[in-house]
Amino acid sequence: MSIAVLRQMFEQMVEKKDSAAIDRFYDPSFVMSSNGITQDFDAFAASHRTIYATPICYSVEYDEQAWVETTDRVAGRVWITTSRPGESPTRIEVVLIAAFNDSRITRIWETTWPSWRTLPAFETYC
Repeated sequence: MSIAVLRQMFEQMVEKKDSAAIDRFYDPSFVMSSNGITQDFDAFAASHRTIYATPICYSVEYDEQAWVETTDRVAGRVWITTSRPGESPTRIEVVLIAAFNDSRITRIWETTWPSWRTLPAFETYC
């Protein structure tokens, strides 16, 4: 079930840039650790709202062989391709572990290559 929720989050929130979906997929106790930074729910939501308001586009692909799922956690590998007008697309490999409570994400630990923190598209993030 948690894999399905993670896929829905990528499809409904990330690819559609729907910041209203943040509250639906993430628990208020949410904490993310990504490439050396940690954000709580409020910081994560504010940063995503800022980025979603830009002309960036997202496309997500899944490594179907990498999913590992327990009752309240999922580990997986995805590629998120970002594109903006006038720039070449960037394909970001993401390896993550997500924890869930009542079908909402409470924690994400992830690392990406290249690091999203070094990309111009995310210079206003955080």
